[in-house]
Amino acid sequence: MIAPTLQTPRLTLRAIQLSDFEAHAAMWADPRVTTFIGGEPRNRNLSWTKFCQAAGLWSLLGYGYWLFEDRASGALAGMGGLGSFERGIAQLEGYPEAGWALAPDFWAKGYASEAVAAIVGWADSDLQAPEVRCIIDPANTPSIRVAQKCGFTRIDEVKNELGVSLVFARKRP
Repeated sequence: MIAPTLQTPRLTLRAIQLSDFEAHAAMWADPRVTTFIGGEPRNRNLSWTKFCQAAGLWSLLGYGYWLFEDRASGALAGMGGLGSFERGIAQLEGYPEAGWALAPDFWAKGYASEAVAAIVGWADSDLQAPEVRCIIDPANTPSIRVAQKCGFTRIDEVKNELGVSLVFARKRP
């Protein structure tokens, strides 16, 4: 399966393409992007692995990650979607896990909420997932606000290889 294209007022959420890799690698090399996602900027090798993982989820699971493209400029605004990452976190097992990251030029402007709303809307209508979950670093207050705006509620706190994470759940309406 290939990612369906979703439109929001300012974004196109679309399938990841090979031509997106350079912008993807540049975004993930920025330490601001990885502050709450792994803590370290990604080198090209790790960026490539994660890039392929994001694209490959669709064929394995029937859901996965989208590239967020700014409709006005065509620039990579971010990435996100639904995954299953075998993190060893019991609270995530059996549920699609939402995740998102934006390039710094798109922070604090509502783009993340717009993208995540489209993702969970797709999960509700097309995937018909009864529940979607996500984990967020407790210090990442902007992402916590995005999750809450999009209907997620905090259900737990866990400690794993990423450190401490808050677990959020969103039931299909």
